[in-house]
Amino acid sequence: MFILNSVFKVLGISLMLAIGNAARTSEHPGLGRSITIGILLYEGWEPLDVMGPYEILMNLSYFHNLTLALISDSLGPVSTQPTVPPSSPFAAHNHMMPLSVSATHTYHTAPKLDILLVPGGVGLETREAANDTTLEHFVKSRYNELQYLLSVCTGSRVLAKSGVLNGKKATTNKSAWAFVTSQGTNVSWVPSARWTQDGKVWTSSGVAAGMDMTYAFTNFLYGNETVDQVMNIIEYAPHTDPSWDPFSVVYKIPGANMSMDLKDCAGPAGTSQTSLVMS
Repeated sequence: MFILNSVFKVLGISLMLAIGNAARTSEHPGLGRSITIGILLYEGWEPLDVMGPYEILMNLSYFHNLTLALISDSLGPVSTQPTVPPSSPFAAHNHMMPLSVSATHTYHTAPKLDILLVPGGVGLETREAANDTTLEHFVKSRYNELQYLLSVCTGSRVLAKSGVLNGKKATTNKSAWAFVTSQGTNVSWVPSARWTQDGKVWTSSGVAAGMDMTYAFTNFLYGNETVDQVMNIIEYAPHTDPSWDPFSVVYKIPGANMSMDLKDCAGPAGTSQTSLVMS
């Protein structure tokens, strides 16, 4: 009888743990899974649009099974400085400091993806001028199989042009508001948003806002236990209010809430100013 009771007790504990783990997995869909993430690269990509989210995701890969594919037109180095004709206004900036990252896959060889991130950058303007819609075609072709689609900064222009934002809310870099929001059909552009989520689509405001969105997104995927650890390791204090981007006031975006306070609203992850003072 003692042995049977012990067995039932172990089984009961195991069942409770299984139910608890199932509940956590349901609440945070990234737990216990292998996830493949794709990041689109193109000549003229914005460095922090890629490197900011990557820094968070790379550190999370110590705790969770994440695989990365860097996808571009061809394999090899992809520069942050676009190749432009001498007549282009960008040609005057050949003194800048370009950074190159090597693409691991092309649009034709990219693996099945769970998550796709689309960064912004000046290269979108040169692709627009050349009528190059490769990025938009790739996003549209992969959209149905993706579990989540993320854009940073003007990357939401690619999403809008591909048609996947139709009927959805989105935001973008406030300094490029007109350039981006002229695209797409039936898109609800949110002028004061730091980032938005509509179903499986997440979009952020400009550049550094991609890190804030990634913090919120990875909290959704994994919960805050390991995510807050990562943010404090990299010493980044994320903006945690998705509805408030102070740069909507700076750039006087039509429809933005101009009465909001422009004071700093960020603090270390998992803490409050009150808890810091009292500790």
